[in-house]
Amino acid sequence: MKISELKNKIFGINSVSDFNGIALEIFHYQYLRNKVYHDFVDLLNPGQKYPEQISEIPFLPVEFFKTQKIYCSDHEPEIQFLSSGTTGSKKSTHYIAETGLYEKSFLTSFDIFYGDPRQYLILALLPLGTERQDSSLIYMADKLIRMSENVKSGFYFDKSQDLNLLLQNSGERKIILLGVGYALLDIALNYNLNNPNLIVMETGGMKGRRKEMVREELHSVLKFKFHVRNIHSEYGMTELLSQSYSNDDGIFRSPPWMKILIRDTNDPKTLLGHSKTGGINVIDLANLYSCSFIATQDLGKTREDGSFEVLGRFDNSDIRGCNLLVS
Repeated sequence: MKISELKNKIFGINSVSDFNGIALEIFHYQYLRNKVYHDFVDLLNPGQKYPEQISEIPFLPVEFFKTQKIYCSDHEPEIQFLSSGTTGSKKSTHYIAETGLYEKSFLTSFDIFYGDPRQYLILALLPLGTERQDSSLIYMADKLIRMSENVKSGFYFDKSQDLNLLLQNSGERKIILLGVGYALLDIALNYNLNNPNLIVMETGGMKGRRKEMVREELHSVLKFKFHVRNIHSEYGMTELLSQSYSNDDGIFRSPPWMKILIRDTNDPKTLLGHSKTGGINVIDLANLYSCSFIATQDLGKTREDGSFEVLGRFDNSDIRGCNLLVS
């Protein structure tokens, strides 16, 4: 199958069988074209035939993005996204063959969960795009801001007073306030905000900036201070081109081309059933030109309806995430 046909099929998935079939096709493509993944699969399962179901597909540890070029396109990358990471730590690099594929993924996903960006005033508590052009989150936020077609949409990370005034006088337009956890908390603790049209969406916690809080505690404070019923969350990472969203209680849902599986923490090749805690494996079919099968360092569990929870990180994993964008 031509790569253009495979690319078109990714966003036309409407059943479990569609997903499974396309996932296996993408495995074959990446196994043949991605040398790092090819070698990893052969070392993990020497002599094994191609998998016949997605549970047999090997998942590449996300740490490989820090040391290897995970890429399988004949063309030079259009852009490179770097993870945030701590000062001095090795950052992950995701080589993006087609920015259009990334935009198709996050715009289609946003539309599924939130609708047309033009409905919203989109405010980002993230560093200005010109400061972190290598951030996939900044790239996504900037595109959504521009697509909102509202001159007041923008980055307000260092403009707290302007943000406060805007939220107090925004009219009837629905608002999405997207931000890292500590920045949202700073705004919430310093201003008296009460806007009935506001959606607060956090993209990470306190690491490196404030005393760490579990998600439930952070959301409880934000709900009280912003006077909102729910806190939304976005689950994504530099190594993925797709995002999952939660509109309450930390229960995430994914677009049709993305699937979460849970692995045994003591035996990475063994997958666990629903409601059991383990390492999060992600199948992101939009990662067509890198690797669609990623073993993350996050801990979580899935539910029978396909939703999932993120419960924490492995103790020995690096501090990482969108909350460190300004480190």
